[in-house]
Amino acid sequence: MKKIILPILMAFGFLIASTGVQAQTPYRTALGLGIDAGDGQTLFGPQIKHNFGGFNAGNAQVLFGDNITVLGVDYSYNQRISGARGLSWYVGIGPQLSFIDHGKWDKDWYDDDDHWDDDSHVDVAIRPAVGLEFRIPSTPLAMHFDWKPWWNLSHSSHFEPGRFSLGFKFVLK
Repeated sequence: MKKIILPILMAFGFLIASTGVQAQTPYRTALGLGIDAGDGQTLFGPQIKHNFGGFNAGNAQVLFGDNITVLGVDYSYNQRISGARGLSWYVGIGPQLSFIDHGKWDKDWYDDDDHWDDDSHVDVAIRPAVGLEFRIPSTPLAMHFDWKPWWNLSHSSHFEPGRFSLGFKFVLK
């Protein structure tokens, strides 16, 4: 599955990069690396952000960690900060799926019943976000930093407020 998702996201990015829109983000489409850190493990992976017109943008990412793959999409409302060239703020929200694989070989010392313990499952979460994005003037580079809490809705629902995201992007258009 991991081998299929990245090429699909890249093809989608190149397809929508050719459309013309007056964006409130300092670019139309960008591809890059996302880092999700805070309480719990740190996740890394590719991401794409596209402005759909005016203040509306979408972001998609696939993040990888130890025994976890996270697929997420976000909607964000983006607004340029006047007087600060290349700087904008955003607020958004989106769902994510976490594919968790805690399977392990269980060797029982008391009998010959060795077997594979499969504790794999999929978690559903909602992720609000509030952040800043900066496109370096006169370059095709941008970065963002946001507060992105994690509200898990399945498998012992819980809220993790101490999560943040950092991203480095190459601006396509």
